[in-house]
Amino acid sequence: MSLLESISSPGLSPLSRRDWLGTVGGGFATLGLAGALRAAETAQPRPLTVPKVKRVIQLFMNGGPFQGDLFDPKPRINEFAGQRPQEVQLRTENATGGLMAVPYKYDRHGTSGLEISDLLPRLSAHADDLCVLRSMHTDNPNHGPALFMMNNGTITPLRPSMGSWMLYGLGSENENLPGYVVLCPGRPVRFSEMWTNSFLPAQHQGTYINHSDLAPDKMVPFLKNPVLDIDSQRKQLAFLRELNTEHLATRDADPALEGRIRAMETAFRMQFAASDAFDLAREPAALREEYGSSHFSNGCLLARRLVERGVRLVQVYYGDGQPWDTHRTHDELTRKLCADIDRPIAALLADLKRTGLLDDTLVVWGGEFGRTPTSESGNGRDHNHWGFTMWLAGAGVRGGMAYGATDDFGFRAVQDKVHVHDLHATILHLMGLDHERLTYRHAGRDYRLTDLYGRVVHEILV
Repeated sequence: MSLLESISSPGLSPLSRRDWLGTVGGGFATLGLAGALRAAETAQPRPLTVPKVKRVIQLFMNGGPFQGDLFDPKPRINEFAGQRPQEVQLRTENATGGLMAVPYKYDRHGTSGLEISDLLPRLSAHADDLCVLRSMHTDNPNHGPALFMMNNGTITPLRPSMGSWMLYGLGSENENLPGYVVLCPGRPVRFSEMWTNSFLPAQHQGTYINHSDLAPDKMVPFLKNPVLDIDSQRKQLAFLRELNTEHLATRDADPALEGRIRAMETAFRMQFAASDAFDLAREPAALREEYGSSHFSNGCLLARRLVERGVRLVQVYYGDGQPWDTHRTHDELTRKLCADIDRPIAALLADLKRTGLLDDTLVVWGGEFGRTPTSESGNGRDHNHWGFTMWLAGAGVRGGMAYGATDDFGFRAVQDKVHVHDLHATILHLMGLDHERLTYRHAGRDYRLTDLYGRVVHEILV
């Protein structure tokens, strides 16, 4: 079955059709669309200022890493290990005990002297590129709501994702690939609503790619048509476009139909563009060795290949569950996880700098929340939404700095606090968009990514 047949076949159920459109959909320009589609495209908001960032790579540590292990040194945790001082009497999701010692050493790195733990020796070499936000906080300590907040700007599902808002505001730089790609091994059904377009036009939905198998035709199903040659497919597409455009003329701006027309045309072009973009075998062996060979390593390298081809947002999820959710054996798991991310993230930053892409690409690292300085089950750490760490690197942000602070034990953000709404507002600002003006009318009210909140954190910008 061809790409086009897989979309339009009457034998597909509504659910499978919707799932397939999620695989090939996205907010990207198309060729030869009806006038109604062109009008819809040109009606989108455009950058209000000259953007410093053209594209974003988000490295998502789903499950929530503990900030005290990596970028936020708190010596008083070890000083009072096993105790529970009055300052840490905050409510946690589960019962926790006394302070749990941090067995890692911090050193100052780069000309900036940014403090990073010895768990990340390769990444430490890029200290002067990192803008560490030590005062992040969010609204809910449960994975589901916190994941929705970080990705969709709300603790409830069925709101547009950050990537969908980006595409709605800016469109895509590559008409042959999706504008918003999500790389995650496995089939993360519980995550799928985090890259939804929701009530935004259908072409702005994220495109999920399972990169467990690195063959391009495995990552993008039905990539090649085994029956029809290119000319035959082009004629088929032209005929379908004519029929759909005629059908669209009888409808009043049907978003689902518009999205399907765009998806079919993009699916045709992806046969060529995706075969190239998703083929890691085209990279030099030495560079692949620099990144490593894990799922996350491959995701980081794929992200670089996609952004250099004009993909607006690439999210690289560490796994299809919550690998960083270390309720037990925290130290043992954290060592393994950090060893797995240190090499590819350092390679990605070095690669982006060599190619000049870091000049207009923003890299975002972090999870949906952090973890407690107190122990759970003796050797684990519970969720902590009161204070955690993320970092940014690349275009528009000051490198070699730490912004904000948590309390002496790393429990709660207390200085220069940065909410998730502030993070989103800042990212949109760097892309030339005003988060207060990037709105969409739905169900009688105007919606935006940052709801009614958010401020641009100008203190971290260059």
